[in-house]
Amino acid sequence: MTSTYTEPAAVEAAPGKNVLGIIALITAILGTIFACVPGALILGWVLLPIAFILALVSLFLRGKKRGAGIAALILSVVGTIIGVVVFLTVVGNAFDDAFSDETNVSVGQNDEEPAAEETVPAAVTSDEDTAGEDSAVEEGDGEQGTRANPYPLGAEISTSEWVVTVNSVDLDATAAVLEENPYNDAPEEGHAYILVNLTAQYIGDDAEGETPWVGVEYVSPAGNTFTSADVFAVVPDSFDSLGTLYEGASTSGNIGLHVPAESVEEGTLKVSPSLFGDAVFVAVN
Repeated sequence: MTSTYTEPAAVEAAPGKNVLGIIALITAILGTIFACVPGALILGWVLLPIAFILALVSLFLRGKKRGAGIAALILSVVGTIIGVVVFLTVVGNAFDDAFSDETNVSVGQNDEEPAAEETVPAAVTSDEDTAGEDSAVEEGDGEQGTRANPYPLGAEISTSEWVVTVNSVDLDATAAVLEENPYNDAPEEGHAYILVNLTAQYIGDDAEGETPWVGVEYVSPAGNTFTSADVFAVVPDSFDSLGTLYEGASTSGNIGLHVPAESVEEGTLKVSPSLFGDAVFVAVN
């Protein structure tokens, strides 16, 4: 009797521990944590690419578990996305801090509103502030410095380097503007010239001085905006925006605006004390 011998089937070995995948996962975790911390962001940018490469390599090791490597690969990608978001947020905040200047307004005791200095948190330029006259009436008791509740003439509008004061507004200055220069164009039908007299004082400490960058716009009761660039005209005692001022020096003068004549006294002025200063609204009378 002949017996047949059969060799036992080979048993495939179970996948072993993937040390490289575990290292990649730990690196990805640390990289993601550092990527969420603005002060340690650079460490996250260093660790996350390393984790990504290690994770890829761990997935191609024979006979090794791949779970840790897959988790490390996913986490390194997610961590990179988080790092980008944090980086953009940090840069945005830094840019905002560098190119914004908080505006403060001081209303004297002899002005219409008897309040001392208050801080204006942001430029008053939203659609709500430039809404119609009915909305302005409804919100007349709102935060001062808005179109609905403008500051009075004579209020000091200041930033870290400039103090700007709107001294007066001549709402019927057409004759004065036309007499100043024979080449000035007459106002369009239904329009008139107004003169905004203001003073700008430089309180910064730049040894080379600065030029006054004051923005003045007229906002009509209907919500339309008019600037000095709309119509070119030579105005009497023109405000000098090109001369350099040094610490403590000031300059005064008029800015001419071409505006609708109807209900001109019901409009407001939008004043920006400097290039990066927040704008506030000032009454015209």
